[in-house]
Amino acid sequence: MTAAVANDPPPPAPVPGSALRPVERHRLRDERRYDDHVAEEVPVAFVYNDVPFAVMMATPADLEDFALGFALSEGIVCAAHEVRIERIEHLLEGVEIRLRVPEHRAQALERRRRSLSGRSGCGICGSELLEAALRRPDPVGDGAAITPHALSAALRGLREGQALNARTGATHAAGWADAGGRIALVREDVGRHNALDKLIGALARGGHDPQTGFAVVTSRASYEMAMKAAGAGIALLAAISAPTALAISLAERANLTLIGFARDDGYAVYTHPRRIDAGNGDGT
Repeated sequence: MTAAVANDPPPPAPVPGSALRPVERHRLRDERRYDDHVAEEVPVAFVYNDVPFAVMMATPADLEDFALGFALSEGIVCAAHEVRIERIEHLLEGVEIRLRVPEHRAQALERRRRSLSGRSGCGICGSELLEAALRRPDPVGDGAAITPHALSAALRGLREGQALNARTGATHAAGWADAGGRIALVREDVGRHNALDKLIGALARGGHDPQTGFAVVTSRASYEMAMKAAGAGIALLAAISAPTALAISLAERANLTLIGFARDDGYAVYTHPRRIDAGNGDGT
């Protein structure tokens, strides 16, 4: 016979990007019914100069960062001042972000139009042309050298900064740390690419120099993650999971230091290890 637990205390208010939904949870012989925090996932449409470009499935938080970061990481514009957010509309079907870019950027965009169907934030999915999917960013600059201690500190800071994932258990995060490992920015989303786009947008909006720190992400390092990081001028990308072979190839060509399996007890460097100052191993 199952026992139902009634009158649970009301849950705390949802954080941005989450919602409360009823759930019936079964563990051993206990049954509980209550309102739980779940991550939101909605279609987010980007419209440039009144022309639809792409629809991404994303978490509707930090949308200004997302809009700017997507425009930069996708090569739609080359600098933050080239894009202006006209309005963000929350519609029944999802969110529509209307942006204005210079006419020559809009004309170039028309030549690489994609179908309006992203998959969980994958910017490559839906690309019509190979050259649009497999873009090669210019090599990044020298960037900052970091110690293993700084990397560990950034990973801890990233975990502590994931307010949405702490409530829902369903989101990725991308964080920005200075060379000493102090986390300055964290952005979350159900899509790992979206989280990185939001971080790139936040860096640009905050005037941060991408050469002065490094990025850490709670996902694998796919080709697109490496491409977005390098395109934003980030010189070191550390992922808690594995890279792909194509990501390693791009990172090698783009002068990007790519780290995989970044954990508290170690890490693996796949390209350009000169930016890791191992020293005595603890950064002291």
